[in-house]
Amino acid sequence: MRERQFTRHRRRTREFEAFVAGAGGRLLHAATLLTAEPPDANPRARHLLTAALAETYARWHRLRGEDPYDRTRQELAARFARTAWRHHRPAVPGIPRPPADEGILARLTPQERLILVLRLHEGVAEEQTAALVGLPVDRVRAICTRAITAMRSTAAPAPGAAP
Repeated sequence: MRERQFTRHRRRTREFEAFVAGAGGRLLHAATLLTAEPPDANPRARHLLTAALAETYARWHRLRGEDPYDRTRQELAARFARTAWRHHRPAVPGIPRPPADEGILARLTPQERLILVLRLHEGVAEEQTAALVGLPVDRVRAICTRAITAMRSTAAPAPGAAP
């Protein structure tokens, strides 16, 4: 009996390790975009991803045909949404934030980042995104449009472009 449990546990661990090896990089990139940290200095994103992966591992034996990537992405989004206030570093008037402390989506609110990452980076449908974040589809569409507009309006000029 013990040997059978050990074998199952070992197989489960190997399957999970293979999943993390294949999907970990993309999930870390999504977490880094959510936390608005630079890719080379992303401790909050790593913590967020570690917690989401731990939850996925705890439920690994109950997935029964469910996509583990989708499950982990849902957990990552839910954890980010619950802790979004920690990932919103509003600028203090008169004190500029150092550019090295900002990721590419730092100018967006946490809700805009979450919706933009789910919709554009992860390719999640509007209906699924709405269900995941608990908002109506029309609201998700409006927030996504606003976030795209904000990113386009504050984009840096192309190299070599005249000022």
